[in-house]
Amino acid sequence: MDLARQTEVVGRIRSDLEGLMGTRMRLRANMGRSKILEREGVLEQTHPSLFVVKVEEKRDRTARVSYSYVDVLTGTVELSHCDSGENLLPWLN
Repeated sequence: MDLARQTEVVGRIRSDLEGLMGTRMRLRANMGRSKILEREGVLEQTHPSLFVVKVEEKRDRTARVSYSYVDVLTGTVELSHCDSGENLLPWLN
């Protein structure tokens, strides 16, 4: 995929996520060395190069995690609906 196409796809990911603001989602992030984090949370903010998800932690605590749109493009981060498990960005696969 050339640079112009990658930039276009990242822009589409960003605009699609802006439309999903406030949506509950399941995150699956590959952190390397066979470490995969799975969390559920609400899409809280989008910024020019990253997005922020408010996640529930143990003992009724919350945290915020951020990932770049490129993480979604490369498959390092997968986003799906909490209830159905359906991919939030099905056109990306």
